[in-house]
Amino acid sequence: MTEVSVYRARNFRKEEAKMKSKLILMGVTIIILLSLCACSPASKQVSVNVSWEDFRKEQHISKEVEVPVDGSLIVTLESNPTTGFKWQYEEEVKDTLHILTGIPDETVLALVGQKFVAPEAGAPPGTGGEEVWTFKAVGKGTTELSLEYSQPWEGGTKAAKTFTLTIVVK
Repeated sequence: MTEVSVYRARNFRKEEAKMKSKLILMGVTIIILLSLCACSPASKQVSVNVSWEDFRKEQHISKEVEVPVDGSLIVTLESNPTTGFKWQYEEEVKDTLHILTGIPDETVLALVGQKFVAPEAGAPPGTGGEEVWTFKAVGKGTTELSLEYSQPWEGGTKAAKTFTLTIVVK
């Protein structure tokens, strides 16, 4: 073997050792990053979706959900306001006085917003969309959200469908 060949062989081994070290370092870094991601806290957002298909099976649906304190709760119910129906808090009539009974305890769950999401552009006329409520879990406890799908005017259909959600904030 010539001197040049010996020199090249040594350099090749040194470069090969450096490359192995870099690969090992990259592998360890990836493992650490994946471990950190796996240890991150669970999502603080909880979503509850109820479709028309769910209501075809059952007109009155009840569910229960757990939400961490400071977490958010998003409730999505399919809706079609072109029929005159909309989701609203359940109410009770006592001596002609309408009392909203479906509102959650605001020391446990606070309403952040409510909106109607229209169907995508190009949908046939009369296609329904979704009503979306966003809540923030503000304190530990249990509360209930009760909604009814009704025509809000006098003589309109009341509680054609109902949705009751028990929320446990931990």
